[in-house]
Amino acid sequence: QLPLVESGGGLVQPGGSLRLSCAASTFILDYYAIGWFRQAPGKEREFVAGISWNGGNSRYSDSVQGRFTVSRDKEKNMSYLQMSNLQPEDTAVYYCNAATNTDNLAAGRGFARSWGQGTQVTVSS
Repeated sequence: QLPLVESGGGLVQPGGSLRLSCAASTFILDYYAIGWFRQAPGKEREFVAGISWNGGNSRYSDSVQGRFTVSRDKEKNMSYLQMSNLQPEDTAVYYCNAATNTDNLAAGRGFARSWGQGTQVTVSS
């Protein structure tokens, strides 16, 4: 079972915006919550945002609340992470994965797939 595939990273100036994309299978999008995570150099991977299987519930880490928005599009088999007002501390490799609900995503347990390669986001002037 293949991992989800992230894309859309890049270099952006502080205060800028970026949208990340996560490609997943129809099965994953139909039944699983999708989560976004990031790992900065020298740090552990951390939960950033998650959205429930039907899109009715989302949750965010305190560090991105109000700046990031997670969404999903079943027709396109995609999830997105819209990031705005990016800051240097947002610099990291960003990953997506799936679990049965957003509680499991936030707790870092029960992932449906192995981790993909991620996409690099660098916030710098």
